[in-house]
Amino acid sequence: MKPSQATGPLAGIRVVDLTTVVLGPFATQVLGDMGADVVKVEAPGGDTTRQIGPSRTPGLGAYFANLNRNKRSIVLDLKRPAGRAALLRLLDGVDVLVHNMRLGAAERLGLDYPSLAARNPRLVHACATGFRPDSAWREAPA
Repeated sequence: MKPSQATGPLAGIRVVDLTTVVLGPFATQVLGDMGADVVKVEAPGGDTTRQIGPSRTPGLGAYFANLNRNKRSIVLDLKRPAGRAALLRLLDGVDVLVHNMRLGAAERLGLDYPSLAARNPRLVHACATGFRPDSAWREAPA
């Protein structure tokens, strides 16, 4: 599927969104509002926030719909090799990756900056975590 002809200062910028809850989805929502082509990657079963807020459509609560407007989406199971391989192929052609997973999880999946920069040197890697990389809490969920 091809993205719509977006306008705005970020038109032509391609973003992969691996975020959940508020911080990441809000950041990528703003990028989409400014014209970027944002692809949200969801796990099988959908984002956990799909059930938050009132909804006329099951699985599409107001909270999720608002934070994920101006985005396309794809379901990938990153726990399976085929899902990880599909994500890496997707990342080869994008400008920006935004994620808010724990740093150790990103490293185990090969989604840390050094691993991805080797494949796509121009990739902007935006990682929002709850704790600093040198913190004893770096593996704790935020």
